Formats: sequence, structure tokens, C-alpha cells
Amino acid sequence: TPVPVKRHFPDADPFMWEPAAELKPLPPDTVDLDQLITNSAENYGEYRKLVQRYEMWIEWYKKQKENFESVK
Repeated sequence: TPVPVKRHFPDADPFMWEPAAELKPLPPDTVDLDQLITNSAENYGEYRKLVQRYEMWIEWYKKQKENFESVK
């Protein structure tokens, strides 16, 4: 007699649920080019981290969904 098996889609890695870091705005009256470049580089670094996390999330999701659906 067949027994129903409850399938469970796997949970994502906890770091994928961490909120994005806040970007660091400069005061509007900033005229120091050194501060502007440093701030831009830091914010761009945070942006690149988010892009990597997003791409990893998509890859993980697609693979897990494929594995999940391949189980009969």
C-alpha cells in the first residue's frame, strides 16, 4: 500500500536572509575629492557583495528546485 511522503523544499542558507548593508551617504556640502572617491569605492564594494549574493541565490534556487522536482 502506498504511503504519502511529505516533500519539503530545502531552506536557504541563513546568510541569504541577512539584510543588505546601508550605503554611506556623504553630506551634501562635501567638496573633498578624497572623501568622495573613498565613499564611492566603499559603496560600490557593498553593491558588488549584493550582486554576488543575488547571483548565488538564483543559482541555489534553480538547483534546489531542479533537485526537488526530479524526485518522484
